[in-house]
Amino acid sequence: MMRLLLTMLAALVMAVPALAGTPAELHALFADWRRWHDARPASGVPDYTPAATAARAAGLKGFEARLAAIDTAGWAAADQVDWQLVRAEMNGLKFDLEVAQPWARDPAWYLSVWAAQSDTPAHEGPVHMAPVELWRYRFPLGPADAARLAAELAHIPPLLAQARGNLTGNAADLWAASPITLAEQADALRALAGKVKGHRDAERATAAALAATEAFIAWVKAEAPRKTGPSGVGIEAYNWYLKHVQLSPYTWADEVAILSRELARAHAGLRLEENHHKRLPELTSPANQAEWEAKSLAAINHFIAFLARTEVATIRFYMHPELSTRMGRWVPPAQQDFFAIAQGRAPNSLFAHFYHWWDLAEMATSPHPSPIRVKPLLYNIWVSRAEGNATAMEAMMLDAGLFDHNPREREVVWIMQAQRAARGLAALYATANQIDLKAAMAMQVARTPNGWMRPDLPLLGFEQSLYLRQPGYGPSYITGKAQIEQLFAELAEQEGAGLPGSRFSVKGFYDRLGSFGLIPVSLIRQQWLGQAPGAPLSNR
Repeated sequence: MMRLLLTMLAALVMAVPALAGTPAELHALFADWRRWHDARPASGVPDYTPAATAARAAGLKGFEARLAAIDTAGWAAADQVDWQLVRAEMNGLKFDLEVAQPWARDPAWYLSVWAAQSDTPAHEGPVHMAPVELWRYRFPLGPADAARLAAELAHIPPLLAQARGNLTGNAADLWAASPITLAEQADALRALAGKVKGHRDAERATAAALAATEAFIAWVKAEAPRKTGPSGVGIEAYNWYLKHVQLSPYTWADEVAILSRELARAHAGLRLEENHHKRLPELTSPANQAEWEAKSLAAINHFIAFLARTEVATIRFYMHPELSTRMGRWVPPAQQDFFAIAQGRAPNSLFAHFYHWWDLAEMATSPHPSPIRVKPLLYNIWVSRAEGNATAMEAMMLDAGLFDHNPREREVVWIMQAQRAARGLAALYATANQIDLKAAMAMQVARTPNGWMRPDLPLLGFEQSLYLRQPGYGPSYITGKAQIEQLFAELAEQEGAGLPGSRFSVKGFYDRLGSFGLIPVSLIRQQWLGQAPGAPLSNR
């Protein structure tokens, strides 16, 4: 049925006359593309069988032809950028069909249940077309929501049954890491079982989904030892992905150079800060939940007041609430992962990164006028802007003076930068199949300063397996930061920063940055400065 549906859709796409000429036609094509891309069979069960994926590839060719036929000559810069975004989404599917093939190579692709919201525009990493977003529900459930949840969960047993036939790949590390990821679904379903009592259909659907998940995990564990092949996509495919999907100006080799340089700079900066502050008291961490909340709230108050006082950014009504509702919970030192260690000692080292939540609030309260940018882009195309700017905020707020009131907190920011560079560099080598997942994890531990990356806690495996599944994600924190810093510097130069009559201001930069939507930094640069991705600043 799915193959027939996709074949019919592909034929319909091919039959539509080529479009040309106006942004409105691009918008219409985009609407068709998204409807087709997200279409499910009448059964509600996603279909990733070989026949369905072949039909999907045929349909993609039709959309690619329609997009190529649109003449963008004379369009405004914003509309030119929109055209490139649509092409990048199509390239994302092309990459999945021809290279990544997660439905055939990665058992964790079949994860359906998501208990928590991501701080990024969409899920970090690849996700199939029918995720169950538990965090969107409010418990206790009413009858309508219980029925809706039961219907959403119903696809899990047949999808996991289908997966056993689809998973023909030989990616050893992906298979070995998948049970840990899939266990998150089992845990979420066990917790859900206690919340749906009294709603018979939801109880049955939850129990069936849990049983199917547990059986699938057992099957994956039994099959994993037979897998012996590489899991990374390789350098050539990765370079294509960077250029055509992430719209990055870099190559794999460029990213290795950037992250290596950033890692060395962060380590040097940290040791110099430690030497400078060696006579100051060491940072301490809260001893209980009350102290955790008090310290976090005081840091948030300081952060917002600092932004207002120094005119770094316009204060929006959602800024304080978005941070104060995400302070997290205290855990004993033996259970603290990297980010708990950092937040406990210098909360704003993490809250600066939580610019993410301001991005999402801006998307919700001030939707972009373009229908192509109003919702999250597919295939994590937003990653350089979302993760890059969040990471840049850590470093830029260090330079701006946010941490000067307690100088030893500056050390934590350097450790944060080093950890992001270390894990991204390890991910690059794993993507290139130069090291395996175990070695990538060991590299991240060894190159994160002061023993803060614990090898015995789940965070390490989560990060490196995610970056193996989603090429480019791990490095994007630092490579996106590099693009943000370049954009900042070029804008300052264009607007004569430091000269009489300059139009440049830090506040002006951050106030306008969000107006482009969560799109690749290279395209923000193109629209804002009139510079093509990777082009040097023109002489004036």
